[in-house]
Amino acid sequence: MSPKAALHVLTLTPFFPSDKNEVNGCFVAEPIEQFRQFGVDSSVIAVSPMHHPRKHSTASPAAEWVRYPQAPGNFGLSSAGKFLYARLRERVRKLHSVKRIDVIHAHGALPCGHAAALLSRNLRVPFVVTVHGLDAFTCARGGIPAAWRRKVSVKVYAAAQNVICISSKVQEILRAGALPETRSTVVYNGVNPDLFSPNSEQEAQLNPEVLVVGTLIPSKGHELVLRALGKLTHAFPTVQCRVIGEGPDGDRLEGLVHELGIKQRVQFLRRQSRSEVAQAMRRCSVFALPSRNEALGCVYLEAMACGKPVIGCRGQGIDGVIEHGRNGWLIPGGGLEELVQELSALFRSPELCVRVGAAARQTILKKFTLSHQAEQLIALYRHAIL
Repeated sequence: MSPKAALHVLTLTPFFPSDKNEVNGCFVAEPIEQFRQFGVDSSVIAVSPMHHPRKHSTASPAAEWVRYPQAPGNFGLSSAGKFLYARLRERVRKLHSVKRIDVIHAHGALPCGHAAALLSRNLRVPFVVTVHGLDAFTCARGGIPAAWRRKVSVKVYAAAQNVICISSKVQEILRAGALPETRSTVVYNGVNPDLFSPNSEQEAQLNPEVLVVGTLIPSKGHELVLRALGKLTHAFPTVQCRVIGEGPDGDRLEGLVHELGIKQRVQFLRRQSRSEVAQAMRRCSVFALPSRNEALGCVYLEAMACGKPVIGCRGQGIDGVIEHGRNGWLIPGGGLEELVQELSALFRSPELCVRVGAAARQTILKKFTLSHQAEQLIALYRHAIL
């Protein structure tokens, strides 16, 4: 294939917007949509275990949802790729005969990466795989099943033409556990700078407001933000906090709000659409997500694109993007006093918020838009084909 020829990319992913969750997997769908401006043709197969409810595509480009057998939980992941391959083999072979597939892009080693490796061997088509999380080998819990998952993941990564890591932190973890011959490249997720854009003067928020966006689980650091807010309400009696997201920690966090006496300060908004999240980011003064287990965190990039100062944790994927004190802040995991200090400094100085937010926006425009991401991915596809 000549370097300038059109590409046809088949994406296999468990993450994609659907009628069950319109925002899940937008980090996969949005770059694929961006491929069109570069003349890349995409086919998308989104996958789900048979014990999950049926899903239907709501995104552009549309995905074909395919269900496959898998034991509930992580126990069956080590063999799920083989079952997924069996479900996809004839479907993909037919697609390949109608319009040649040049490269397969799998999201996650298991099950999509494993299925892609088998399809690659069967069709003689190269494949790449993206690692989206810090648990690159899907073996956070020990035991024999975890050892099986690690073994299969290692083989998948070694067979891929390239392993795409969404941050340097992810690549560091991958290299520590992968075979020496594994090839990897860091490609950060991108942001739509038109959707996630700064507010106008008329929309500016007069009272200090903290925004938190993320699944309601302990590692995301919601509790830290709420406790910091509890310490700041006397100095900043008009401060507000909005929390966007759903999850198992919701009831506990709402109980904590009552315990801290900040019920009138905090609003839980549950899951929101992309446009609603963008609007909330334009409205807030500061975006804070002191997550202790974050491969990257697209929400940081989105808030930065909106021209907002962001606060994350050191040692996570985002610390490859945030330059402490210039375009955002990094605190230690669990650093309550540091979070209180940074929020207090930002609340006291709107000029500091504007300056850091402007630097954050410029960081995104220079390196982290969807166009940047799409160009890097297409270059990797073409290199895989050579």
